[in-house]
Amino acid sequence: MMTRRDFLTSMAAGGLAFASSPIAHAQAYPSRPITMVVPFAAGGNTDVNARVLAEQMRRPLGQPVIIENVSGADGSIGTGRVARARPDGYTIEMGGTSQNMLNGAVYSLPYDVVTDFAPIALLFTSPYVLFARKTMPAKDLNELIAWLKANPNKAAAGIPTSSGRLITALFQKETLTKFTLVPYRGGAAAMQDLVSGQIDVLFSYLDALPLVRAGSIMAYAAASDTRSALAPDIATFIEMGLPLSLSGFSWQGLFAPKGTPKEIIGRLNAAVVQGLADPALPSRLAKIGFEIFPREQQTPEALGALQKAQIQKWWPLIKEFGIKPE
Repeated sequence: MMTRRDFLTSMAAGGLAFASSPIAHAQAYPSRPITMVVPFAAGGNTDVNARVLAEQMRRPLGQPVIIENVSGADGSIGTGRVARARPDGYTIEMGGTSQNMLNGAVYSLPYDVVTDFAPIALLFTSPYVLFARKTMPAKDLNELIAWLKANPNKAAAGIPTSSGRLITALFQKETLTKFTLVPYRGGAAAMQDLVSGQIDVLFSYLDALPLVRAGSIMAYAAASDTRSALAPDIATFIEMGLPLSLSGFSWQGLFAPKGTPKEIIGRLNAAVVQGLADPALPSRLAKIGFEIFPREQQTPEALGALQKAQIQKWWPLIKEFGIKPE
């Protein structure tokens, strides 16, 4: 027969076992601030969107989400930091096309962009747009292509990410043009040099629209199937006679290290979904050129599926173009 002491000892042991189990940790999660790693310098679109998202997640989680910028190697340094982090839900990554998809084909990484991460949610998207310095002697895309052909290797193109490198290579292939590639640690620095005229062209996102409207830079065309509702005055490459479309290519999503308990992934996803449902958020994001993926796509499964599908589509082109680290 079990004595009172045996019973209490058994209960205590069971309680300790439960307290140390993943389920118990998930139920207590989060009990302290969460770090969201942004693998690029402050000021770029990834950083801005991460700060917006962190603010939205704070209330449903009941804890602050702290941004940590870890830039370098086209986002692979910060992404690697998350891959090596404890899978306890307290270190997550603002991921995207370059750092969580293309870099696996460009760099020799000490981690796998798919198997070393647990998808949390698919977040934002924005079409790539070809921008140029305001003094570029071309009024439209066709004139720009003609100018680039007449001045081979004289123009300089900013390359802040591997996705920017890929679309630049596609553009050169389709237009038979050549220009110098200038690598950057982040999009903000590249855009600053475009505004000052230090570089000539740059593929970037619609967050640069205020600069276009202010006359600081020019916008030639968007790499999407149809015109964006955020910039209906910018024609697509297809409209301009160039078969260059990357619809759905540019995305941002949230990742955790592999092994993060499903209960914690679910808690984070629920916080994201609740935050993205804020009716004021779409107009706020529109001002910086981004749209929210539909609710049915804001899932770990949708993010993982998109990532794998794009790897199958774009990695062969990375190898075909011989894209290497700058």
